Order: sequence, then structure tokens, then C-alpha cells
Amino acid sequence: MNEYLQAIIWGLVQGLTEFLPVSSSGHLVIVPELVGVEPPDLALSAVLHLGTLAAIVVYYWSDLTALLKFGSDEKARHVLWMLLLGTLPALLAIVFRDEVDSLQSSTTAVGVALIGTGIVLWLSQLVHDKQAVLEEGRWYDALVVGFAQLLAVIPGVSRSGMTITAGMGRGLSRHEAARFSFLLGVPTIAGAGLLEGIDVVGDGRLGGPEIVGVVVAGLTGYAAIALLLRILERVGLRPFSYYCVVVGALVVAFL
Repeated sequence: MNEYLQAIIWGLVQGLTEFLPVSSSGHLVIVPELVGVEPPDLALSAVLHLGTLAAIVVYYWSDLTALLKFGSDEKARHVLWMLLLGTLPALLAIVFRDEVDSLQSSTTAVGVALIGTGIVLWLSQLVHDKQAVLEEGRWYDALVVGFAQLLAVIPGVSRSGMTITAGMGRGLSRHEAARFSFLLGVPTIAGAGLLEGIDVVGDGRLGGPEIVGVVVAGLTGYAAIALLLRILERVGLRPFSYYCVVVGALVVAFL
């Protein structure tokens, strides 16, 4: 398959599944099996993460720039503290690196994890829709969401799905739970792609296909954020729960 076409495919997969609650890591296992190609190499994977990082930064630019006023703005300080606490559990992912790598090679494990994600997303509809905003969150709310994010190291478990559901469970409104989820994704996604991306650029491996992939991932990611917020406000996460359960069941049965 042409390198540029592969870059476009992986850019679409990364951009859509990074933010829609259907698991990007799971789809990076499933899609190669379906289309018969190798998963993206380190260079492309790194810059694709930078593309989705750019999507969050652009979409939530006003929120991120507001955090720079933490010295004089108490609300900005509080949100920054919430983000710091919510990020800490992700550091535990280093401990489970070998186990995660072994799961990455098992389509059955990915299918089961997708089914589990679907069940969690369906249960999110049972959470009463409260109206708390992120600025009212408590330190233990941030930790609960942070540990929910940690579950997403398992391929097939959706980071956005887990964190949005956890945020709603802690009393945040749907919109605010999504806002917390995406802002929390900035350090997480940056950590996944920034160091490798610097190496890629430094080694001169940033070529045409990689640039195309990062642009596609960024544009698709921005559209996915907007789409998710619209669906979340109207009907919640249940449509994605059906998708995850059906796809997970098909993966377990046939791949």
C-alpha cells in the first residue's frame, strides 16, 4: 500500500478514535488485522499523537491560555491543581508496561476490553446528570478520574470514555466531564508522542507521509471533539456503547 495512503488511514484512525470513546489503542490493533497492513511505525505513531495534541490545544485554546493566569486567578489555580492530580495516576502505567505490551498483541484481549468499555459507557446513562463545573471539583474527584484514565493503558479501553464517565459519576455535567477529560489528555497525549516526535525530527525521519498523517490526525481529531460534545449533550454515550460491544464481540468471534 502507498505510504501516503497508509498515513491518511492511520491519521483518520488516530484522529477519530483518540477522542471518540471507542479506544484508539484498540483500533490500532484491529484495523491492521482487517486491512492486512502493518500498524504504524514509531515515527508515524509519534507524529500522529502530535496531531491529536494540536487538535485539543486549538479546540480548548481559551481554557489553556486561562490556566497561564494561575498566579492571579484562583479558578485557574484550582483547575491546574485538578489536572495535576488527575495526571499523577497515569505515571503508574510505567509499572505495567510489559503486561500492556502483551495485551497489544492479542486481538481477543482487545475485543474483551472493548466489550467492557461498551458496558461502562452504557452504565454512564444511569448517572444522574448533575451540573457541577470543573472549578468546583474536589481533589479526590480528580484522582478518581485520573485512575479511570489509567485503565486506558489496556488496549481496547477508551481513555475519553472512562474519564468522561468517571467525571459524570463525580457530579460534573456532561460538558464539564468532557472538558476535564480533554484537558487531562494534553499531558497524557503529549507524553505519548512528544519525546518520540523530537527524536523523529532530530533523526530526519519526518517526511511527506508523516506530515500528511499529522495533518489528517489533527483535522480529524478537531472534528471528533466537536462531534462527541454534540452527541454527548443530546443523547449521552450510549451510541458508542453499542458500537464498542458489537465491534468487541465481532473481534472475539472472528479475529
